[in-house]
Amino acid sequence: MRVNRILLSTALVVVALVVQVSVLARLHLPGAVPDLLLLTVVGLALVYGQVGGALVGFGAGLLADLAPPADHAAGRYALVLCVIGYFAGLVKPETGRIKSATAPMVVVVAAAIGSTLLYALVGALVGDTAARHVGLAGLLFSAALYDLLLAPFVVPGIMALARRADNDPLAEAGSGSKGTDISSGWLSAGTGLRIGGQRGGLGALKNKARTRTARVGRIKGVKKL
Repeated sequence: MRVNRILLSTALVVVALVVQVSVLARLHLPGAVPDLLLLTVVGLALVYGQVGGALVGFGAGLLADLAPPADHAAGRYALVLCVIGYFAGLVKPETGRIKSATAPMVVVVAAAIGSTLLYALVGALVGDTAARHVGLAGLLFSAALYDLLLAPFVVPGIMALARRADNDPLAEAGSGSKGTDISSGWLSAGTGLRIGGQRGGLGALKNKARTRTARVGRIKGVKKL
């Protein structure tokens, strides 16, 4: 990864983890806790791709495993976020631009459900059965709901910061186009061809008119003589 990506990812992950532990974890909401760290990984993965998303997810998960008050084995959440970051990065289009908000929202819901299931599965393998006592169905529903409600305030900003840090021309084009860049490419191309053809036709008509005027002038001049 590039240096600017590492610096930005580290800063965003640390801020997300601090807010997660000090604010969101103390809300005492029913079911799961809104996972700001997961949304940060998803936002970065949608810009960096599967490899970058996996690396960011592993680092973020490992930091969450080591940060107090972690009550699980180190590496458990690192594995979960590494897998989530990889699969979220697969959604990144080849052009780098996501044309609709539907795809990120679907990724957020899938990431919330997938991370909860994978975390419970890894816990079952190491002997942690807390998910059974709490209720896995309730955890899945609340995790998807909370993350989906929080995603519009987090994921777009994360993606915009990641693109600007990469000096991505899509970020500058997107900020100047005011949301009209989805279809402006092929519309302008088609309009340009048509306008060009009309200009050519008007120019030809003007040239013909000038030629006829010159001929008429010559004929009138001959008659006057």
